[in-house]
Amino acid sequence: MLSETSSSPGAGVTLNNWQTPEQLAWSFQHIADILPTAVISRAAAPTAPFESAPAPVEDLPLVTVDGRFLTVREVMDWTYTDGWLVEHDGRLLAEHYPSGMAPGTRHLLMSVSKSLVSLVAGSLWGAGLLHPDAPVTAYVPQLAYSGYAGATVRQLLDMRTGVRFSEEYTDPDAEVRQLEEAIGWKAWTHPGPRSMYEFLLGLQKVREHGGLFEYRSAETDVLGWICEAAGGARMPQLMSRLLWSRIGAEEDANIGVDSTGTGMFDGGISASLRDMARVGRVVLGDGVSMTGARVTPAEWIHDTLTGAPDSRQVFADSPTDTRMPGGMYRNQFWIPREGSDVVLALGIHGQMIYVNRPARVVAVKLSSWPVPQDAWMLLSTITAFDTIAAAVQEGRL
Repeated sequence: MLSETSSSPGAGVTLNNWQTPEQLAWSFQHIADILPTAVISRAAAPTAPFESAPAPVEDLPLVTVDGRFLTVREVMDWTYTDGWLVEHDGRLLAEHYPSGMAPGTRHLLMSVSKSLVSLVAGSLWGAGLLHPDAPVTAYVPQLAYSGYAGATVRQLLDMRTGVRFSEEYTDPDAEVRQLEEAIGWKAWTHPGPRSMYEFLLGLQKVREHGGLFEYRSAETDVLGWICEAAGGARMPQLMSRLLWSRIGAEEDANIGVDSTGTGMFDGGISASLRDMARVGRVVLGDGVSMTGARVTPAEWIHDTLTGAPDSRQVFADSPTDTRMPGGMYRNQFWIPREGSDVVLALGIHGQMIYVNRPARVVAVKLSSWPVPQDAWMLLSTITAFDTIAAAVQEGRL
Protein backbone atom coordinates (compact mmCIF):
# COMPACT_ATOMS: atom_id res chain seq x y z
CA MET A 1 0.00 0.00 0.00
CA LEU A 2 1.20 3.50 -0.79
CA SER A 3 1.34 6.23 1.77
CA GLU A 4 0.34 9.74 0.77
CA THR A 5 3.89 10.51 -0.28
CA SER A 6 5.52 7.17 -1.11
CA SER A 7 5.81 6.06 -4.72
CA SER A 8 5.63 2.78 -6.56
CA PRO A 9 9.00 1.87 -8.11
CA GLY A 10 9.36 3.32 -11.60
CA ALA A 11 5.83 4.69 -11.72
CA GLY A 12 5.82 7.79 -9.54
CA VAL A 13 2.35 6.85 -8.30
CA THR A 14 1.08 8.12 -4.95
CA LEU A 15 -2.20 8.08 -3.08
CA ASN A 16 -2.72 11.64 -4.29
CA ASN A 17 -2.14 11.06 -7.99
CA TRP A 18 -3.04 7.46 -8.88
CA GLN A 19 -6.37 8.59 -10.38
CA THR A 20 -4.89 11.38 -12.50
CA PRO A 21 -4.87 11.00 -16.30
CA GLU A 22 -1.10 10.58 -16.40
CA GLN A 23 -1.16 7.59 -14.05
CA LEU A 24 -4.39 5.74 -14.87
CA ALA A 25 -3.03 3.30 -17.45
CA TRP A 26 -0.47 2.04 -14.93
CA SER A 27 -2.48 2.29 -11.73
CA PHE A 28 -5.57 0.50 -13.09
CA GLN A 29 -3.35 -2.53 -13.70
CA HIS A 30 -1.58 -2.36 -10.32
CA ILE A 31 -4.26 -1.67 -7.73
CA ALA A 32 -2.79 -4.25 -5.34
CA ASP A 33 0.49 -2.29 -5.42
CA ILE A 34 -1.29 0.93 -4.49
CA LEU A 35 -4.08 0.02 -2.07
CA PRO A 36 -4.99 -2.74 0.39
CA THR A 37 -6.82 -5.57 -1.39
CA ALA A 38 -8.30 -8.97 -0.60
CA VAL A 39 -8.18 -11.95 -2.96
CA ILE A 40 -11.30 -13.28 -4.66
CA SER A 41 -10.11 -16.82 -5.24
CA ARG A 42 -10.92 -19.06 -8.18
CA ALA A 43 -10.46 -21.85 -5.61
CA ALA A 44 -8.50 -24.16 -7.94
CA ALA A 45 -11.66 -24.80 -9.93
CA PRO A 46 -11.35 -26.04 -13.54
CA THR A 47 -10.75 -23.32 -16.13
CA ALA A 48 -13.26 -22.91 -18.95
CA PRO A 49 -11.10 -22.54 -22.08
CA PHE A 50 -11.76 -20.36 -25.08
CA GLU A 51 -11.05 -21.52 -28.62
CA SER A 52 -8.86 -19.10 -30.56
CA ALA A 53 -10.70 -18.19 -33.78
CA PRO A 54 -9.39 -14.82 -35.00
CA ALA A 55 -11.68 -12.91 -37.34
CA PRO A 56 -11.17 -9.54 -39.10
CA VAL A 57 -13.42 -7.63 -36.72
CA GLU A 58 -11.03 -4.66 -36.51
CA ASP A 59 -11.68 -3.71 -40.12
CA LEU A 60 -15.45 -3.54 -39.86
CA PRO A 61 -16.73 -0.03 -40.74
CA LEU A 62 -19.18 1.92 -38.61
CA VAL A 63 -20.69 5.37 -38.24
CA THR A 64 -20.35 7.01 -34.83
CA VAL A 65 -23.08 8.99 -33.10
CA ASP A 66 -21.57 12.23 -34.42
CA GLY A 67 -21.42 10.98 -38.01
CA ARG A 68 -17.76 9.95 -38.28
CA PHE A 69 -16.89 7.03 -40.56
CA LEU A 70 -14.48 4.84 -38.62
CA THR A 71 -13.44 1.22 -38.26
CA VAL A 72 -13.65 -0.84 -35.10
CA ARG A 73 -9.85 -0.58 -34.85
CA GLU A 74 -9.99 3.21 -34.94
CA VAL A 75 -12.61 3.32 -32.19
CA MET A 76 -10.39 1.17 -29.99
CA ASP A 77 -7.33 3.27 -30.86
CA TRP A 78 -9.13 6.51 -30.01
CA THR A 79 -10.64 5.41 -26.72
CA TYR A 80 -7.61 4.70 -24.49
CA THR A 81 -8.03 0.95 -24.65
CA ASP A 82 -5.92 -1.23 -22.34
CA GLY A 83 -7.47 -4.50 -23.50
CA TRP A 84 -10.48 -5.67 -25.49
CA LEU A 85 -11.91 -8.92 -26.75
CA VAL A 86 -14.92 -10.34 -28.55
CA GLU A 87 -16.21 -13.86 -27.90
CA HIS A 88 -18.88 -15.89 -29.71
CA ASP A 89 -19.99 -19.22 -28.26
CA GLY A 90 -16.62 -19.92 -26.71
CA ARG A 91 -14.59 -18.74 -29.71
CA LEU A 92 -12.33 -15.72 -29.29
CA LEU A 93 -12.80 -13.66 -32.43
CA ALA A 94 -10.51 -10.88 -31.20
CA GLU A 95 -8.27 -10.29 -28.20
CA HIS A 96 -5.94 -7.30 -28.07
CA TYR A 97 -3.76 -5.60 -25.45
CA PRO A 98 -2.55 -2.33 -26.99
CA SER A 99 -1.15 -0.76 -23.79
CA GLY A 100 1.15 -3.35 -22.27
CA MET A 101 -1.57 -5.30 -20.51
CA ALA A 102 -1.35 -9.12 -20.70
CA PRO A 103 -3.99 -11.87 -20.60
CA GLY A 104 -3.33 -12.54 -16.93
CA THR A 105 -3.26 -8.90 -15.85
CA ARG A 106 -5.91 -7.80 -13.37
CA HIS A 107 -7.42 -4.44 -14.33
CA LEU A 108 -9.64 -2.26 -12.15
CA LEU A 109 -13.26 -2.69 -13.20
CA MET A 110 -14.68 0.38 -11.52
CA SER A 111 -18.48 0.08 -11.56
CA VAL A 112 -18.53 -3.13 -13.56
CA SER A 113 -17.99 -4.39 -10.00
CA LYS A 114 -21.63 -3.51 -9.31
CA SER A 115 -22.85 -6.11 -11.78
CA LEU A 116 -20.67 -8.77 -10.13
CA VAL A 117 -22.28 -7.93 -6.80
CA SER A 118 -25.66 -8.32 -8.52
CA LEU A 119 -24.80 -11.88 -9.54
CA VAL A 120 -23.88 -12.65 -5.94
CA ALA A 121 -27.21 -11.18 -4.83
CA GLY A 122 -29.00 -13.29 -7.42
CA SER A 123 -27.28 -16.42 -6.16
CA LEU A 124 -28.33 -15.61 -2.59
CA TRP A 125 -31.88 -14.99 -3.79
CA GLY A 126 -31.89 -18.38 -5.51
CA ALA A 127 -30.79 -19.99 -2.26
CA GLY A 128 -33.64 -18.32 -0.37
CA LEU A 129 -31.24 -16.17 1.67
CA LEU A 130 -32.05 -12.78 0.14
CA HIS A 131 -35.48 -11.33 -0.62
CA PRO A 132 -35.61 -8.23 -2.85
CA ASP A 133 -38.85 -6.96 -1.34
CA ALA A 134 -37.55 -7.18 2.21
CA PRO A 135 -36.48 -4.02 4.07
CA VAL A 136 -32.75 -3.45 4.26
CA THR A 137 -33.01 -3.48 8.04
CA ALA A 138 -34.04 -7.14 7.95
CA TYR A 139 -30.40 -7.90 7.13
CA VAL A 140 -28.51 -4.96 8.62
CA PRO A 141 -30.43 -3.59 11.63
CA GLN A 142 -27.92 -0.73 12.01
CA LEU A 143 -29.39 0.86 8.88
CA ALA A 144 -32.49 1.78 10.91
CA TYR A 145 -30.50 4.79 12.12
CA SER A 146 -29.49 5.93 8.62
CA GLY A 147 -31.15 7.46 5.60
CA TYR A 148 -31.76 3.94 4.32
CA ALA A 149 -34.39 3.23 7.00
CA GLY A 150 -37.56 2.15 5.21
CA ALA A 151 -35.80 1.26 1.95
CA THR A 152 -36.00 -2.21 0.39
CA VAL A 153 -33.34 -4.40 -1.19
CA ARG A 154 -35.12 -3.96 -4.53
CA GLN A 155 -34.71 -0.19 -4.30
CA LEU A 156 -30.97 -0.67 -3.80
CA LEU A 157 -30.74 -3.04 -6.75
CA ASP A 158 -32.40 -0.50 -9.05
CA MET A 159 -30.92 2.64 -7.42
CA ARG A 160 -34.28 4.06 -6.41
CA THR A 161 -33.86 5.00 -2.76
CA GLY A 162 -34.33 8.55 -1.52
CA VAL A 163 -30.84 8.93 -0.05
CA ARG A 164 -28.68 11.92 -0.88
CA PHE A 165 -25.48 10.90 -2.67
CA SER A 166 -23.84 12.97 -5.40
CA GLU A 167 -22.02 11.03 -8.12
CA GLU A 168 -20.45 14.19 -9.57
CA TYR A 169 -16.90 12.93 -10.08
CA THR A 170 -15.45 16.34 -10.86
CA ASP A 171 -16.67 17.80 -7.56
CA PRO A 172 -14.08 17.10 -4.83
CA ASP A 173 -16.77 17.61 -2.18
CA ALA A 174 -19.30 15.19 -3.71
CA GLU A 175 -20.24 12.19 -1.61
CA VAL A 176 -18.66 9.87 -4.17
CA ARG A 177 -15.29 11.51 -3.43
CA GLN A 178 -15.90 11.63 0.32
CA LEU A 179 -16.53 7.89 0.19
CA GLU A 180 -13.12 7.39 -1.39
CA GLU A 181 -11.54 9.29 1.49
CA ALA A 182 -13.45 7.24 4.06
CA ILE A 183 -12.10 3.97 2.66
CA GLY A 184 -8.56 5.24 2.06
CA TRP A 185 -8.64 5.60 -1.72
CA LYS A 186 -7.82 9.31 -1.45
CA ALA A 187 -5.88 11.44 0.98
CA TRP A 188 -8.15 12.86 3.68
CA THR A 189 -9.41 16.38 3.08
CA HIS A 190 -12.75 16.12 4.92
CA PRO A 191 -13.44 15.32 8.56
CA GLY A 192 -15.69 12.37 9.12
CA PRO A 193 -15.94 8.58 8.74
CA ARG A 194 -12.88 6.43 8.17
CA SER A 195 -14.54 3.22 7.00
CA MET A 196 -17.13 2.16 4.45
CA TYR A 197 -19.90 1.16 6.82
CA GLU A 198 -19.43 4.20 9.05
CA PHE A 199 -19.77 6.40 5.97
CA LEU A 200 -22.93 4.64 4.76
CA LEU A 201 -24.61 5.01 8.15
CA GLY A 202 -24.16 8.77 7.92
CA LEU A 203 -26.01 9.23 4.61
CA GLN A 204 -29.33 11.08 4.84
CA LYS A 205 -32.71 10.64 3.19
CA VAL A 206 -33.86 13.62 1.10
CA ARG A 207 -36.98 12.18 -0.59
CA GLU A 208 -39.25 9.16 -0.43
CA HIS A 209 -37.76 5.79 -1.32
CA GLY A 210 -38.93 4.10 -4.51
CA GLY A 211 -38.97 7.13 -6.82
CA LEU A 212 -36.88 7.91 -9.88
CA PHE A 213 -33.71 6.09 -10.86
CA GLU A 214 -30.62 8.04 -9.85
CA TYR A 215 -27.17 6.54 -10.28
CA ARG A 216 -25.47 6.41 -6.86
CA SER A 217 -22.59 4.12 -5.96
CA ALA A 218 -23.56 4.01 -2.30
CA GLU A 219 -26.58 1.87 -3.22
CA THR A 220 -24.24 -0.96 -4.24
CA ASP A 221 -22.15 -0.58 -1.11
CA VAL A 222 -25.24 -1.04 1.05
CA LEU A 223 -26.27 -3.98 -1.16
CA GLY A 224 -22.85 -5.55 -0.62
CA TRP A 225 -23.22 -5.14 3.13
CA ILE A 226 -26.60 -6.87 2.95
CA CYS A 227 -25.17 -9.70 0.82
CA GLU A 228 -22.49 -10.27 3.45
CA ALA A 229 -25.12 -10.43 6.17
CA ALA A 230 -27.38 -12.74 4.17
CA GLY A 231 -24.53 -14.97 3.03
CA GLY A 232 -22.70 -15.11 6.34
CA ALA A 233 -19.29 -14.21 4.89
CA ARG A 234 -17.25 -11.22 3.74
CA MET A 235 -17.51 -10.40 0.06
CA PRO A 236 -14.17 -11.86 -1.09
CA GLN A 237 -15.12 -15.27 0.29
CA LEU A 238 -18.74 -14.93 -0.80
CA MET A 239 -17.86 -13.93 -4.35
CA SER A 240 -15.28 -16.70 -4.56
CA ARG A 241 -17.81 -19.31 -3.49
CA LEU A 242 -20.82 -18.09 -5.47
CA LEU A 243 -19.23 -16.62 -8.59
CA TRP A 244 -15.49 -16.86 -9.17
CA SER A 245 -15.15 -20.60 -8.51
CA ARG A 246 -18.08 -21.29 -10.85
CA ILE A 247 -17.24 -19.33 -14.01
CA GLY A 248 -14.10 -21.24 -15.03
CA ALA A 249 -11.86 -18.29 -14.20
CA GLU A 250 -8.19 -18.35 -15.17
CA GLU A 251 -7.06 -15.85 -12.56
CA ASP A 252 -7.94 -14.84 -9.04
CA ALA A 253 -9.58 -11.43 -8.82
CA ASN A 254 -9.13 -8.93 -6.00
CA ILE A 255 -11.13 -6.21 -4.28
CA GLY A 256 -9.95 -3.04 -2.59
CA VAL A 257 -10.70 -2.99 1.14
CA ASP A 258 -10.89 -0.31 3.81
CA SER A 259 -9.16 -0.23 7.20
CA THR A 260 -11.68 -2.74 8.60
CA GLY A 261 -11.40 -5.18 5.69
CA THR A 262 -14.68 -4.12 4.10
CA GLY A 263 -14.70 -4.23 0.31
CA MET A 264 -15.19 -1.38 -2.13
CA PHE A 265 -18.26 -3.12 -3.55
CA ASP A 266 -19.28 -0.37 -5.95
CA GLY A 267 -16.06 -0.18 -7.94
CA GLY A 268 -13.10 -1.87 -6.31
CA ILE A 269 -12.78 -5.23 -8.06
CA SER A 270 -9.88 -5.99 -10.41
CA ALA A 271 -9.96 -8.94 -12.80
CA SER A 272 -8.56 -10.13 -16.12
CA LEU A 273 -10.09 -9.43 -19.50
CA ARG A 274 -10.89 -13.07 -20.27
CA ASP A 275 -12.50 -13.62 -16.89
CA MET A 276 -14.77 -10.66 -17.55
CA ALA A 277 -15.88 -12.42 -20.75
CA ARG A 278 -16.67 -15.46 -18.60
CA VAL A 279 -18.84 -13.26 -16.39
CA GLY A 280 -20.62 -12.03 -19.50
CA ARG A 281 -21.32 -15.62 -20.47
CA VAL A 282 -23.26 -16.07 -17.22
CA VAL A 283 -25.66 -13.35 -18.38
CA LEU A 284 -25.79 -14.83 -21.87
CA GLY A 285 -26.37 -18.30 -20.43
CA ASP A 286 -29.36 -17.33 -18.29
CA GLY A 287 -27.31 -17.72 -15.12
CA VAL A 288 -25.23 -20.73 -16.18
CA SER A 289 -21.48 -20.34 -16.70
CA MET A 290 -19.21 -21.79 -19.37
CA THR A 291 -18.46 -24.71 -17.02
CA GLY A 292 -22.13 -25.61 -16.81
CA ALA A 293 -22.33 -24.44 -13.20
CA ARG A 294 -25.36 -22.44 -12.21
CA VAL A 295 -24.35 -19.07 -10.79
CA THR A 296 -27.75 -17.43 -10.42
CA PRO A 297 -31.31 -18.51 -11.26
CA ALA A 298 -32.50 -17.92 -14.80
CA GLU A 299 -35.30 -15.85 -13.30
CA TRP A 300 -32.73 -13.32 -12.00
CA ILE A 301 -31.42 -12.77 -15.51
CA HIS A 302 -34.91 -12.63 -16.98
CA ASP A 303 -35.96 -10.09 -14.35
CA THR A 304 -32.91 -8.01 -15.24
CA LEU A 305 -33.93 -8.02 -18.90
CA THR A 306 -37.61 -7.35 -18.26
CA GLY A 307 -37.51 -4.85 -15.39
CA ALA A 308 -40.49 -3.55 -13.48
CA PRO A 309 -43.48 -2.00 -15.29
CA ASP A 310 -42.14 1.49 -14.56
CA SER A 311 -38.39 0.83 -14.95
CA ARG A 312 -38.05 2.54 -18.32
CA GLN A 313 -40.19 5.51 -17.29
CA VAL A 314 -38.26 6.23 -14.08
CA PHE A 315 -35.06 5.86 -16.12
CA ALA A 316 -36.32 8.35 -18.73
CA ASP A 317 -37.32 10.83 -16.01
CA SER A 318 -34.05 10.40 -14.09
CA PRO A 319 -31.83 13.35 -13.16
CA THR A 320 -28.91 11.13 -14.22
CA ASP A 321 -27.68 11.91 -17.75
CA THR A 322 -27.79 8.36 -19.10
CA ARG A 323 -27.57 9.02 -22.88
CA MET A 324 -29.65 5.86 -23.32
CA PRO A 325 -33.13 6.77 -24.64
CA GLY A 326 -35.56 3.91 -24.16
CA GLY A 327 -33.21 2.13 -21.75
CA MET A 328 -33.41 1.18 -18.10
CA TYR A 329 -31.34 0.15 -15.09
CA ARG A 330 -32.21 -3.10 -13.36
CA ASN A 331 -30.35 -5.29 -10.86
CA GLN A 332 -27.14 -3.26 -11.24
CA PHE A 333 -27.06 -3.76 -15.04
CA TRP A 334 -27.79 -1.31 -17.87
CA ILE A 335 -30.25 -2.07 -20.68
CA PRO A 336 -29.20 0.67 -23.11
CA ARG A 337 -32.23 0.85 -25.41
CA GLU A 338 -35.70 -0.49 -26.14
CA GLY A 339 -36.00 -4.25 -25.86
CA SER A 340 -33.55 -6.48 -24.04
CA ASP A 341 -31.20 -7.67 -26.78
CA VAL A 342 -28.16 -5.95 -25.24
CA VAL A 343 -27.10 -5.85 -21.59
CA LEU A 344 -24.18 -3.80 -20.27
CA ALA A 345 -22.02 -3.67 -17.18
CA LEU A 346 -20.31 -0.27 -17.13
CA GLY A 347 -17.59 1.49 -15.17
CA ILE A 348 -16.11 4.98 -15.37
CA HIS A 349 -12.93 5.59 -17.37
CA GLY A 350 -14.17 3.13 -20.01
CA GLN A 351 -14.84 -0.31 -18.49
CA MET A 352 -17.50 -2.43 -20.19
CA ILE A 353 -18.97 -5.89 -20.51
CA TYR A 354 -21.28 -6.04 -23.55
CA VAL A 355 -23.68 -8.96 -23.95
CA ASN A 356 -25.69 -9.31 -27.18
CA ARG A 357 -28.09 -12.17 -26.61
CA PRO A 358 -29.51 -12.71 -30.15
CA ALA A 359 -25.99 -12.76 -31.64
CA ARG A 360 -24.59 -14.76 -28.69
CA VAL A 361 -21.69 -12.32 -28.53
CA VAL A 362 -19.86 -11.15 -25.42
CA ALA A 363 -17.39 -8.29 -25.71
CA VAL A 364 -15.23 -6.68 -23.05
CA LYS A 365 -13.25 -3.46 -23.01
CA LEU A 366 -10.95 -2.27 -20.24
CA SER A 367 -9.69 1.28 -20.59
CA SER A 368 -8.02 4.27 -18.99
CA TRP A 369 -9.97 7.24 -20.32
CA PRO A 370 -8.41 10.44 -18.92
CA VAL A 371 -11.86 11.57 -17.74
CA PRO A 372 -14.42 9.56 -15.75
CA GLN A 373 -17.20 9.94 -18.28
CA ASP A 374 -17.20 10.64 -22.01
CA ALA A 375 -20.38 10.15 -24.01
CA TRP A 376 -18.61 9.87 -27.38
CA MET A 377 -16.21 7.18 -26.21
CA LEU A 378 -18.99 5.23 -24.49
CA LEU A 379 -21.42 5.34 -27.39
CA SER A 380 -18.71 4.67 -29.98
CA THR A 381 -17.64 1.56 -28.08
CA ILE A 382 -21.24 0.31 -27.97
CA THR A 383 -21.56 1.00 -31.70
CA ALA A 384 -18.34 -0.92 -32.39
CA PHE A 385 -19.59 -3.94 -30.47
CA ASP A 386 -23.05 -3.67 -32.09
CA THR A 387 -21.33 -3.70 -35.48
CA ILE A 388 -19.37 -6.84 -34.65
CA ALA A 389 -22.45 -8.57 -33.24
CA ALA A 390 -24.43 -7.76 -36.40
CA ALA A 391 -21.67 -9.20 -38.58
CA VAL A 392 -21.64 -12.39 -36.49
CA GLN A 393 -25.42 -12.71 -36.59
CA GLU A 394 -25.47 -12.18 -40.35
CA GLY A 395 -22.76 -14.79 -40.92
CA ARG A 396 -20.16 -12.30 -42.17
CA LEU A 397 -17.61 -13.41 -39.55
